[in-house]
Amino acid sequence: MRLRTLTAIASIVTFGALAVPAANAQEGKLKIGAAVYGLNAEFMQLWANAAEKHPAVTSGKVDLTVFDGRYDALVQQDQFETMITQGYDAIVFVPIDVDAGATAVQLAHDAGIPVVGSNTRVNSDLLTAYVGSDDVKAGYMEAKTVLDKMGCQGDVVIIEGPIGQSSQVQRGEGNQKALAACPDVDVLEKQTANWSRAEAQNLMENWLTAHGSDIKGVIAQNDEMALGAIEAIKAAGLKVDDFAIAGVDGVTDALHAVKAGSMATILQDGAAQAQGAIDVAIKAVDPSYQPMSNVWQKYPDMAWDNGDKREYDVPWTPVTLDNVDALLSERQ
Repeated sequence: MRLRTLTAIASIVTFGALAVPAANAQEGKLKIGAAVYGLNAEFMQLWANAAEKHPAVTSGKVDLTVFDGRYDALVQQDQFETMITQGYDAIVFVPIDVDAGATAVQLAHDAGIPVVGSNTRVNSDLLTAYVGSDDVKAGYMEAKTVLDKMGCQGDVVIIEGPIGQSSQVQRGEGNQKALAACPDVDVLEKQTANWSRAEAQNLMENWLTAHGSDIKGVIAQNDEMALGAIEAIKAAGLKVDDFAIAGVDGVTDALHAVKAGSMATILQDGAAQAQGAIDVAIKAVDPSYQPMSNVWQKYPDMAWDNGDKREYDVPWTPVTLDNVDALLSERQ
């Protein structure tokens, strides 16, 4: 069952509607904002949920406010200006646009507020650090899975994320790297569906009408769009098994689809990204801080190194029939 609502979020702040928790006034409590690109889909809901469950938040050391950027770079910039005005101690940033987000980072830097990137990247060297996963690798892994199933024979379509977001750019690079090894495979269509299941379903319906059985593979840059493509295939009366389909993220419906044999996916550990970024943000404000989340034990190769690194790479986990039940049990 898809996660429809964000639970355990103390404050969701949207453009035009600001909420300042009264607890912020408590002396000694750090005030951290998490500016995420949008909360409509499950992955970022899981990310935000994990952020609110960080031990520093639940113990009262940190007052965390999650800002819903509504998939709009200007909204995110306005939210940065609000956090600067209200004297936030640090910001965790998940930008919608790799270039436009740099202005927001500059504003915070000029105000002396450290910014830690997470999940998606921004073209700025002013970030304190970045805690996320290698999207080029993910794009390569998902495309190779599709191409391997096809035996490098037949043609594919690519459903992209929002144009200009780092995940779209970098997963696209990875897609092309995998495709280069299969020169006989043509890309019949490539278009954004903005991480949306509904938009992807509409795209796939149109592409099936235009290309029919020529489409053998679907490379979707996230799970929601892969699932939309599956719905379109079913609605057209075609067999999902006749297509090689892959996405990225490991959202709940995608895990169930892996069990059903409908698609492949790679788990992006948004919880580790969120909690790791909060640890790094606290350390940027409090030099004596020791990490409180279990991310560093879960991924021992991602060393804490006193919180001083500029890059923390959260590993990808391919979803298989061997691990899918365990991953689903974590969602309960």
